[in-house]
Amino acid sequence: MRISLVGPTHPYKGGIAQHTTEFALRLAAAGHDVEICSWSAQYPRLLYPGRQRVKRAEVGIAPGTHYPLSWRRPDGWWRLGRRLRGRADAVVVVVATPIQAPAYITVLRGLGAGRAGSPATLALCHNVIPHEPRRADQALMRALLRRAGTALVHSDAEAAATRALAGTPVRVARLPPHFLPPAGVADRPDRRPPAGSATLLFFGLVRPYKGLDVLLRALAAAPPGMRLIVAGEFWSPLGDVERLVQRLGIADRVDLRPGYVAASDMPALFGATDAVVLPYRSATASQQVLLANAYGLPVVATRVGTFPAQIRDGVDGLLAEPGDPASLAAALTALAAPGRLESLRNHVRVPDPDCDWSAYIAAAERALTARPTIVAPSNGRQRSPGAGSARRQGSRARDRA
Repeated sequence: MRISLVGPTHPYKGGIAQHTTEFALRLAAAGHDVEICSWSAQYPRLLYPGRQRVKRAEVGIAPGTHYPLSWRRPDGWWRLGRRLRGRADAVVVVVATPIQAPAYITVLRGLGAGRAGSPATLALCHNVIPHEPRRADQALMRALLRRAGTALVHSDAEAAATRALAGTPVRVARLPPHFLPPAGVADRPDRRPPAGSATLLFFGLVRPYKGLDVLLRALAAAPPGMRLIVAGEFWSPLGDVERLVQRLGIADRVDLRPGYVAASDMPALFGATDAVVLPYRSATASQQVLLANAYGLPVVATRVGTFPAQIRDGVDGLLAEPGDPASLAAALTALAAPGRLESLRNHVRVPDPDCDWSAYIAAAERALTARPTIVAPSNGRQRSPGAGSARRQGSRARDRA
């Protein structure tokens, strides 16, 4: 198929942009003709206080990438949809936040989504509703999902949320790993910290739902040999975290490293770590467990999102209750028991990205060829694209104009 992905990619940083890029590369490797229609300006700075871009591509740049979208130019949203109407067999909008729903709805309207002969459409939702929702989020996502033909999500819970919100046909595919280290990194000699001690890592954007404050309180109650590295961009004042660290009396055990961690710095960071801790209050799907496992590290996480399915409690990681410093402190204490860390590391399964991506591509292909009935956002009536299928099949043999 001729597939157009509409969403973030390089030079935007972060997991979703990296996922879009690798998704495009994997689709192309599967024989599809793929382009990425990305953002030249994705957010106003007020809405994204961290660093938005990187200078160097961290997972490559997909051929056919261009940047027609800007939050400042709504007219460009419609023009992109009109242009894709005659060029694509399928259009995938990559949904990172409801803030972008008006842009994607306009693209799909310009595309004629749901009409006979229009391209198949798919909303690839990394989060159906954000972890820290705003008042209009549900209405925006409902409108977008009803305009799209099918939704692709990364967990059963997100599928249930999609059905409850909009009744849109939905498919579930496990989030595949991206941004992984080179093969063999996980085979480096094991670190062997003394019993009762370990270096823990909290990695990525520091936002309230990720529970860093819970982890700091748990660390204060854990064995004194446990140390913590916090590496990532802070979306709340760093001073608040520093004051909490001082108040808890753990300043000599916490290493705060604010700022984006470049790909080139990750091997050294993970190489100096014994375990990754994910104390999230809420989660959907995350590749943090996969990333830790790729470096041969066990994970201590809370029972939210996909973590309980990714971590074998007591085998290759430990689970605690969300928002509960005492439960997390008990898990950290168990981690410090003699021989426990070594046992967990010995049972870590390094991810197989090729296998996971093959399953993901197959799920996306099924979603794009099913051509389900679409719920029209204007009056709720259902309509089936049906009639344009044969014409679209014939167009797949033609090259892009």
